[in-house]
Amino acid sequence: MSLRLATFNVENLMNRFDFSGFRNDLRRDRALSLYEIEDEAHFRALEQARAVALTDDARQLTALAIAETRADILCLQEVDNLAALKAFEYGYLFKMIGNGYREKHSASGNDARGIDVAVMMRPETAHGQPIEFVRMTSHAHVTFADFDLYNQALAELGIEPQERIFRRDCLELDIKVGGRPLTLYVVHFKAMSPPRNGMDGRTASMPVRIAEASAVRRIIENRFGGAERAAEKRWVICGDLNDYRERVVISGEAHLGYGFKPVREVLSCVNTLTEGGFCENLVERRPELDRWTLYHTRGPDERHLCQLDYLLASRALASRNARAIPDIIRAGQPWRTIFPPGQDMPRYPRVGWDRPKASDHCPVVAELDIV
Repeated sequence: MSLRLATFNVENLMNRFDFSGFRNDLRRDRALSLYEIEDEAHFRALEQARAVALTDDARQLTALAIAETRADILCLQEVDNLAALKAFEYGYLFKMIGNGYREKHSASGNDARGIDVAVMMRPETAHGQPIEFVRMTSHAHVTFADFDLYNQALAELGIEPQERIFRRDCLELDIKVGGRPLTLYVVHFKAMSPPRNGMDGRTASMPVRIAEASAVRRIIENRFGGAERAAEKRWVICGDLNDYRERVVISGEAHLGYGFKPVREVLSCVNTLTEGGFCENLVERRPELDRWTLYHTRGPDERHLCQLDYLLASRALASRNARAIPDIIRAGQPWRTIFPPGQDMPRYPRVGWDRPKASDHCPVVAELDIV
């Protein structure tokens, strides 16, 4: 009995407008920066028009990427709320896959912009096995002090012990697939911050992500009675960890040819989760140059491909699915994304140079036997 499980950061699936760019130039869309704007009312009118004009194409592409996963269960990040998710499914997904994801689950997390994690489930797998929702638990309330995870590195970032660990949430869902239990932990860790105190943004924000990863591991260990017992249960950590332990650095130019160099990172929050064989990053079963789920660039001097999106299966589940190799759906990537040799592909209709696109992230999906 197999289950197709996917994770996808859908990039700001919102049902409200963001007018913060009026007072904060860093939040203002680049298209509006081209125009002289008289006052806030003028800005709001232009922002509404811009957002609506872009959204329809973008969400058609998001739906195409989701449809290509053929997932039975879809774990999502950057969802405004269940109302936004329901409107997206009815207006976009339904046209491609019909009445598929009948169950939708989410909870309000800690993100300042209000974006949450969510889960969509079919009533049964493609093979006819029932998918049963059992319960959902939010861990958004957990503080650094609760788990004794406060340290000097967090203090130097101005964080207090009583603050909440998760920048969004660790949403725990218990389900049954064909009567067999499976637990999902849906996460979206802190984004890499701007450079700070002479450190790059990834390094500067690393203490928070390591604390989040430690908290997820603690939640799982507490749930199943310790690290060793937990590793032998059926569970998967799904989501955007906003971190990588390897990347592919891109050099060269289009007219001269590109170079692709794998670089291994010494420190990563991913290591906190996989340490001691607790779980396995299933995407690392793919070739080294073919594990990326996001293209990052700040111009020709800073370009790389990296994995930010994960399906981390418990040791037991990964062992029982030794041949399972995840698919990464990249046809919704913008044309500016530089693909390694042999990986480039036709994009979905109306994908633009930078936008519209399905998302800045790529969906990751794996077919797992629940045995």
